[in-house]
Amino acid sequence: MAFRFQRKLIATAAAMLPALLGATPAAANFFWKAPDMRGAPVRGDEPDLGYSLPGATPAELEAGLVWSMRAGLNVGALQCQFDPTLLTLNQYNHMLDHHRAELGRAFATLTNYFKRVNKKGWQMQLDQFGTRTYSGYSTVGAQLTFCEAASAIGRDAVFTRKGQFHTLAANRMRELRNSLVRAGEQQFRFWIPPTTVSFPPLDDRCWKKEQLTPKCRKAWAGA
Repeated sequence: MAFRFQRKLIATAAAMLPALLGATPAAANFFWKAPDMRGAPVRGDEPDLGYSLPGATPAELEAGLVWSMRAGLNVGALQCQFDPTLLTLNQYNHMLDHHRAELGRAFATLTNYFKRVNKKGWQMQLDQFGTRTYSGYSTVGAQLTFCEAASAIGRDAVFTRKGQFHTLAANRMRELRNSLVRAGEQQFRFWIPPTTVSFPPLDDRCWKKEQLTPKCRKAWAGA
């Protein structure tokens, strides 16, 4: 009887374990002092923004900034879910809803730009612009810094007044671009000195019975 009760207790505990621990593994978090990635406001025609709009008007440059910032925050929403406390996915969805009208105007302005500069191939150029804009936010070696910046900018985007997303994009684009450069912990910084490896001479004259001759060993040591 005692054995049956004990076996039932173990089975009950085993059944409750997934509910207590959660059906999925615990999400990762990262805690660090991030580098200062802030930068000066941009106009939209700088050569290092990941895209270019030759001959664009100020309004078209502004639309490019808006669309590029949206793309960057979208990449953050997809790539930064390893830490749910960053809220990049929720912030992106709320940003889309909050700034829907301005985003729509920006896309219409960009569409008209490509129609103006290439009446026949505008659709292909518009598609290529979108692809290059997204690929410009590759975070192969700088995921932590990028996700930190995307979270901070996305949070501010949610609280930016409607119709002013372009101002946020101009003021924070440099920060988002700077975050694509890998950087480490800023609170506890350390330096690893470079290591130089010196190989012995491989000339046959320096080897006898698979041993380095004394003369060559001395020359190698003094090199």
